[in-house]
Amino acid sequence: MELYHIVTEVIDLRSFSNLWYWIGLAVIWSMSSHWVLGVPFDMISRGRREGGQTQLDIETLAGIRARRMLGVARTAAMPMFFGLTFFFTALAMMAFWYWIEFAQALFLMTIWMVPVGWLSLRTSLQIEGGDNQGEALLRRLIQLRRYVQMIGMVAIFTTSLFGMWRNLSHSVLY
Repeated sequence: MELYHIVTEVIDLRSFSNLWYWIGLAVIWSMSSHWVLGVPFDMISRGRREGGQTQLDIETLAGIRARRMLGVARTAAMPMFFGLTFFFTALAMMAFWYWIEFAQALFLMTIWMVPVGWLSLRTSLQIEGGDNQGEALLRRLIQLRRYVQMIGMVAIFTTSLFGMWRNLSHSVLY
């Protein structure tokens, strides 16, 4: 019984009061805004400053990632759409109908990746359409990063408000 008590003290299963949840949320948005369409942002900055081989590497990486993303979207769009729709509907039902805190936390952590994926797909289409070299490519990638950062700010703000409300209402009830 003592081991169980120690484990439950260390690993809090209430998501919004758990430090690991907030660290995970920060890591997800940090990685999403750093790896723009599979290209690290420091490489984009260096390519903008220096050009040359770094610019060619960016064009190659962005081209590979764009073609890969479009290939997956063109071959598996319908199954992915229905799978994601089922996943988010089931998660939303568990989160807000049955009021399961873990489902709420998972929903608020993942639902914001849908617009990020859509913007990445849209950027991939623009890269395929001709914005795949030089300054036009860098401008597209930087624009995508800004949009991802804006979505991340809204996501973190919304999640923190809901998490604070959930923690405050939970502390009042118990």
